[in-house]
Order: sequence, then structure tokens, then C-alpha cells
Amino acid sequence: METLNVALGTRSYPILIAGGLLGRPEVFREHLPARDVVIVSNTTVAPLYLATLTASLGRRRRVEVILPDGEAHKTLANTARVLDVLVANRFARDCAVLALGGGVVGDLAGFAAACYQRGVDLVQLPTTLLAQVDSAVGGKTGVNHPGGKNLIGAFHQPRLVVADTDTLSTLPPRELRAGVAEVIKYGLIADAALFDWLEVHLEELLAGQPAALTHVVRRSCEIKAEIVGRDEREQGERALLNLGHTFGHAIESATAYREWLHGEAVGAGLVMAAAMSSECGLLAVSEAERVRRLVERAGLPTHIASVTPATALDHMRIDKKVLGGRLRLVLLRGIGEAFVTGDYPAAALTRTLGAYCG
Repeated sequence: METLNVALGTRSYPILIAGGLLGRPEVFREHLPARDVVIVSNTTVAPLYLATLTASLGRRRRVEVILPDGEAHKTLANTARVLDVLVANRFARDCAVLALGGGVVGDLAGFAAACYQRGVDLVQLPTTLLAQVDSAVGGKTGVNHPGGKNLIGAFHQPRLVVADTDTLSTLPPRELRAGVAEVIKYGLIADAALFDWLEVHLEELLAGQPAALTHVVRRSCEIKAEIVGRDEREQGERALLNLGHTFGHAIESATAYREWLHGEAVGAGLVMAAAMSSECGLLAVSEAERVRRLVERAGLPTHIASVTPATALDHMRIDKKVLGGRLRLVLLRGIGEAFVTGDYPAAALTRTLGAYCG
């Protein structure tokens, strides 16, 4: 078992990475003091892993909330379902919310944990590649609104993250590819060597080879833990983790969260961010083409025909990085070198959306 640490003073917590962790009772005996737990999962994941988890939790008092699967269900209404269960069972502040599933379950369960009695313990048990490399780490929780992605939420760090890499063996290929988008993002923002590795080993990763999966989970978590430790609430450097996401979130909200997986929209967003960086004279055309080729090889979309440029721009204007009425974007000076800026030619954004949307 590999252990990483997110260093946040008294709110620091470990990320445990290994195969078979959900079936190891000692993990929960050591790291989870709560005797009362609510397990939040969905109709896809619960039949696969809920029994293993409950066996490892021992004699704790357990209540389960099983939600429908999919981004369209990451709503305030489903958060209320979790809160209603916590209240109905009279759980106190020493309870814990356990999120067993992908990013949707983790975000929603985390938001419920942040809200209940002004904050109770949260344990992230991610079962998708996207959640293991990204969304389960860092304390961002929340739900979607018809007007925009993740507009309602809170920062609420977990007590523990358990990345059981064996769960990735049951991941559908489409979900695996969606997770690869976030790994590509880490290479682009902070680790050119990781991007180079992906260019060479992508097929091993897509084939689900355990060594390749463990490598990208560990390295992605290392990068994110370092950034979150320095900038927990996204006052500066952490915004780099949104590379491709301003474009991607616009795609998701414009299609009512039903057409594209989050990672698929991010994949297209990475291509757009690289292309716009090239339009602005920041990134060599050849480097932008490397990004497009890798995203395409991963089986992710590089063009979104169902969203017009005008619609995409309209949804981008409600992005959380808008300050003083100016949309800020994460752009690239090179592979492994990202930065946040609101200083770019409007025409470059117009050309980029025109090339990749509609």
C-alpha cells in the first residue's frame, strides 16, 4: 500500500493507494473512528462493492443511500435525500459520510457532509479512474445547477481517501477513457515527463494494466496533493487544476449533463485550451498538435458538434473564474507549464470556439 499525505495542518489526511483496500478491515479500524456511518453510492457501484465495504466496517451502525447513476443526478434534490437520511437516523456530529463511487457520488456526498450539522467526517472511496486521480482529493464538493456546473458547493476536506485500484477492473472502457483526460491534464499543467510517459504507455493504461493504473493514480495524486497543500481554496495556484475545465463545464451544462461524461468534456476542453494558447502565440503549433493527438488516441472527443460557439461562450461566462466581469482561462506556455490569465485577445477565444464547437 502506498500512502500520500495532503498537508493541511490539523486537517491533513492520507491517500491510500493499492488493490483490495475496500476489503481490508484494518484500514477502517485505523483511520475511521466514527461508529455511525451513512454510505452513499449509486445503482451501478453498490452491487459491485457495497458488500465488501460493509464487511470491512465491522459492527458500526450503517445506513445506505443508493442514488441513480449519472451526472444529471448530481443535484440539490439528491443531496437533500442524503441529509434526510442523516436526520431521520438522528446521526450526531461524530458520524461519517462514506462516498462509494465516482466523481458524482463523491461530490454530492461530500457536499452533504459539509452541510450536515455544519460539517461531519467524510471518507472518499473512489471507484473510477477520474475520481481516484482527481475529484476525490482536494475537498471540492458540490452539485450542478441547470445554469452551470458545480455552482453550488463548499470546500470540505475528507478525513481519508481510499483508492482501491482493483475497482478499476470493472470500469467500462468509456469511463476509463474519461479518467485519462484528467491524467493528461496533470501532465500539461505540471509534469512534462508524465505527458511523455502517456504518449508511450497510453495503450497499457487503456488496457487496464495494473502497473500503469497505479502509476498514474499515484503521480496524479502527488501533483494534486502538492498544489492543494499550498492553495486549498483556489486563491491562486490551484486554479491551474481547471485547465480545460472552463471549456468542458460549458459543454456539460449546455448539453444538460446528459450527452458527455465529465472527462470527455474535459478532453475536448484540453484541446481547446491548447489551441487557444497557440492562437495567442504562447504555445508552439506542434505542441498543441501533440495535445490533440494524445486526446484523440485516448478515444476522447476533440470537437463538439452539438454545442454552438455562441452557446459555449454564454455558459463560459458563468464560470467560477470570472472576476470583475472578465473570464479568466488556464492556458499553456509549454507542456508542463500552465498559467491563469484574463489577458488574451477576445478574437482568439472566438476563433477557438468556432474551430471546435458547432
